[in-house]
Amino acid sequence: MSRPVILPEPRTTIETADIERVRGLLGGPDPWGRGTPLHLTASALIVHPPTLRVLLRWHARQQAWLQVGGHADPGESDPLRIALREGAEETGLADLKPWPDGSPVHLVIVPVPAAPHDAAHEHADLRFLLATDTPDMIRPENPDAPLRWLALDEARKLTTEANTRETIDRAATLLGA
Repeated sequence: MSRPVILPEPRTTIETADIERVRGLLGGPDPWGRGTPLHLTASALIVHPPTLRVLLRWHARQQAWLQVGGHADPGESDPLRIALREGAEETGLADLKPWPDGSPVHLVIVPVPAAPHDAAHEHADLRFLLATDTPDMIRPENPDAPLRWLALDEARKLTTEANTRETIDRAATLLGA
């Protein structure tokens, strides 16, 4: 049995509104189902605490450097497990572990543009931090999804998404940087 979905404490008025929308989703039949205009996803910013670096992945659909993550597979409903699975699939890192404690650090509702196989929709993205002890073992899942280890300031500059910069800032605080 999976754990109930725990939401982070909101830090901004936007995050407060997003959390209220997600609370409404959680009362529905399948908050993870891709068939609704707003559904849950889980992602993670992967950190290497000894070097104060974070890992970003190029997302072609969004045309941006972002954290790793994505949709639940059928039958999945534990956001941390989803983030761990997605993280391993997208990076090749076999040693990912929740850091510092497995609690979500951020919740963001993000628009997803339409694609040939699906309409524009929104992701209610629960974000975690995951750590690795083997940063040199990264392997992109495909050539169109390169990965880059970056210092915190480099990562902030590389991403075009303000919500990703906020996730990086929250990681920096927890890293003591």
